[in-house]
Amino acid sequence: QVLLHVLFEHAVGYALLALKEVEEISLLLPQVEESVLNLGKFHNIVRLVAFCPFASSQVALENANAVSEGVVHEDLRLLLETHLPSKKKKVLLGVGDPKIGAAIQEELGYNCQTGGVIAEILRGVRLHFHNLVKGLTDLSACKAQLGLGHSYSRAKVKFNVNRVDNMIIQSISLLDQLDKDINTFSMRVREWYGYHFPELVKIINDNATYCRVAQFIGNRRELNEEKLEKLEELTMDGAKAKAILDASRSSMGMDISAIDLINIESFSSRVVSLSEYRQSLHTYLRSKMSQVAPSLSALIGEAVGARLIAHAGSLTNLAKYPASTVQILGAEKALFRALKTRGNTPKYGLIFHSTFIGRAAAKNKGRISRYLANKCSKKLREQVEERLSFYETGEIPRKNLDVMKEAMVQAEEAAAEITRKLEKQEKKRLKKEKKRLAALALASSENSSSTQEECEDTVEKPKKKKKQKPQEVPQENGMEDHPSIPVSKPKKKKSFSKEELVSSDLEEATGIVNPPKKKKASPKEETVVSNPEEAGNKSVSKKKRKFSSKEEVVSSGPEEAVGIKSGSKKKKKFHKAPQED
Repeated sequence: QVLLHVLFEHAVGYALLALKEVEEISLLLPQVEESVLNLGKFHNIVRLVAFCPFASSQVALENANAVSEGVVHEDLRLLLETHLPSKKKKVLLGVGDPKIGAAIQEELGYNCQTGGVIAEILRGVRLHFHNLVKGLTDLSACKAQLGLGHSYSRAKVKFNVNRVDNMIIQSISLLDQLDKDINTFSMRVREWYGYHFPELVKIINDNATYCRVAQFIGNRRELNEEKLEKLEELTMDGAKAKAILDASRSSMGMDISAIDLINIESFSSRVVSLSEYRQSLHTYLRSKMSQVAPSLSALIGEAVGARLIAHAGSLTNLAKYPASTVQILGAEKALFRALKTRGNTPKYGLIFHSTFIGRAAAKNKGRISRYLANKCSKKLREQVEERLSFYETGEIPRKNLDVMKEAMVQAEEAAAEITRKLEKQEKKRLKKEKKRLAALALASSENSSSTQEECEDTVEKPKKKKKQKPQEVPQENGMEDHPSIPVSKPKKKKSFSKEELVSSDLEEATGIVNPPKKKKASPKEETVVSNPEEAGNKSVSKKKRKFSSKEEVVSSGPEEAVGIKSGSKKKKKFHKAPQED
């Protein structure tokens, strides 16, 4: 039979209790739950096996820290090994915290159980503990709990991992609040002093400088050349100081009483002191960020890094976030609105205020923010791992100086590698350039030789005569016409003149056409008479011959310049004439 024991941790010591032979199912009944509140009935269920008191408050604090961290303390180990049965398989130990239960099961080998029946039993033990332990009163138990609670809280605050982060969170929150307040107060000073000297608002734009100048000038009628040098020191601009002096002499402002002027000067001095405190607070924040998160401040700046830490709650929480969360941290409202409306999700949040994203083009802002978030997340994890290992193992994290030296060595190695790659690329490029130039030189020599050959061909071509191909003429009226005279294609086509048209009409009217004469001027065109019927027409009258010679003189010019189509038309007319005869 498995025996059920219960471990109870109190401010005065450890208590080990055993349950009497009671079925586990019956313990969950509502009547039994009510009987836990009754001391007599509870004694019938539970009996005290052993009690190990703490020697001092310091020992109690050590045991409380060990239990909260899930570590088995030596006092607890001694209690369990001494009073639990030796046969571990027959023992079931009930504990309230699953973390300490897992540690006991791993180190000592006892089976542990949490929740259900154990929670009800521990509730009754907590209620009747001072009655179960002899010599312990309710008042002394309360005092022990109060003292241990104070010391435990003090130790947790003292060894808080985020205690440095808290200073950064408060500093950046105060810095933002100061910016708002200084702007509000400066506007009030401008409006108040503007009744007396309205022209000063347009000359000086900076809020802190305006308050200093208003405090220095006071009544504008008292401003003279003697105060010009001091005014130049405040404005840090001689032209502005001269403009203020000129404006004070011709100002349209109302006169102001001495008591009002005293109040304006007092309020201006408060605003000036606030702006000076804001500068000192910003210097303090920069120093803190360089100590706590040097990598983050170098990547995105002190103010943006501090805002990210404040938004996440601590540097450790920020390091746990993925890079995508770091990228849109601060734009949660826009993100959930985009998810709800199924629109475009935001590309950046608080990281947008980094100078890298501000200098990038509009199309590259999203890429730069993603790349920057990746780098920030990587560096934060490296730093937080070292920081947490210090609290766990006591290993001192590396100093910023050592880390920067290592980074410089790595940067030099990377630069040397890049220069080596660039030299290789340059050698390859020069090699390719040489090959390209050699190929171009070869191609240009070939082109020059080919152009010389082409020039020689063009010089020889006009000396040779072109061969003429005979053209076939289609049949007309079922009779085969004789082969026509080949005509070469001229370079330019000319339209028929009016005289040629007139001569063609006369030819059709007379029906007599003389064969064309051989042209002596152009060697390219050669006419051969092959038709026997045309040869029989040699005995024609002198009148007709005169007419045909006149016609030939008129039409000789266009006949030489006409193309193949015009030549074919004329041939048809020449063939029609003998058929009509």
